[in-house]
Amino acid sequence: MYSGIVQGAFPVRRVTRTEDSLRYAVELPEKLRRDLERGFSVSVDGVCQTVAGLEESLTFFDAHQETLRVTTLGGLEEGGLVHVERSLLANQENGGHAVSGHVDGTVEVVAIAASPHNHSLTLAVPDQFAKYIFNKGFVALHGASLTVNNWNEQARTFRVDLIPETLRLTSFGHKRVGDRLNLEVDRQTQVLVDTIERTLRHVLGRVKESPP
Repeated sequence: MYSGIVQGAFPVRRVTRTEDSLRYAVELPEKLRRDLERGFSVSVDGVCQTVAGLEESLTFFDAHQETLRVTTLGGLEEGGLVHVERSLLANQENGGHAVSGHVDGTVEVVAIAASPHNHSLTLAVPDQFAKYIFNKGFVALHGASLTVNNWNEQARTFRVDLIPETLRLTSFGHKRVGDRLNLEVDRQTQVLVDTIERTLRHVLGRVKESPP
């Protein structure tokens, strides 16, 4: 489990591809490598990844077919930056929201507004995830817990406004129109929406089957 409070953006140093898998290494500072072992879980661009190897300052991860299909990890290149968050300990404060690291899909950056005092991204949401998005709700984008603003249901777009500290710790300030970000919808919202939909289908189905 993660909090959505990204601990930094760190460089990818090695990338090895096969037909349906990817092995890559991220260079992490000592404070994030402390007590890290093979088999531990780490959020990389919002994707829960298992530590596959450790070599000095490098931490290795493997991504396979389904992860590559659903997320942006397949596009990693050496020298690129990825968001990293270590998993929460039981006694740690959660300053964001509960994030599982199980990415649902990707959203596209369709507009950027930048000024000396504000930086915002407007994102287009695939139709299947739109029902889980609402104003002042929250989502995880590349693992970062962010508030939904200016939700446009017809256009299927919303805006996130990024404070300076978020820009300092993440790669969001380098994103361009057309880039894609990993999306994890809020699981509580998803459960509520899916349960209501399933219940309504069941009730309406019984009404249709009832004799007049």
